[in-house]
Amino acid sequence: MTEPVTRRISAGGLVVGSALGMAGTFAPSAEVRGLLWGLDGTALIVASALLAAHYFRQGLDVVAAGFLVYMVGQVLIVATAATDLAAAGPVFGAGAAVWSASLFLLSAPRVAALWVRVVGVVAGVLFLIVGIRLFMGQPLTALSRPLPFFAYPFLVATLVGWAWEQYRSAP
Repeated sequence: MTEPVTRRISAGGLVVGSALGMAGTFAPSAEVRGLLWGLDGTALIVASALLAAHYFRQGLDVVAAGFLVYMVGQVLIVATAATDLAAAGPVFGAGAAVWSASLFLLSAPRVAALWVRVVGVVAGVLFLIVGIRLFMGQPLTALSRPLPFFAYPFLVATLVGWAWEQYRSAP
């Protein structure tokens, strides 16, 4: 596959994953939510794998590692997509903490636009708080308010920012 095609597929995966993830958050039933979150997670895993390979080939190891770490966190999150939200708390907490680490890795190098990196750090801090709270035994779910519910828009903005970087950079 050529680089422009790979960039467009990864950008599309980030956008589709972000849209389905947000839609799942507002789904009318647990079954619909599980389906949307399962599809969202799958799209984000594929996009992350492609981006990790792309940035590794570019010699940008920290960014490549950021997408690999994000992929691991997303796998944990997908594992909870169709389960009881309360029972999935510990696994979701692990996924949130790994998401946080990935967002810090992705925001450190000066690869993405400054606004993408700043929003990524904000999302990383919010998901770190979620992970810590869950690790300390607090009964949070993926839909708890204020966190993690209000952290998702920051994650989505970061992912859409990375998608835009890929789309506009494709020759």
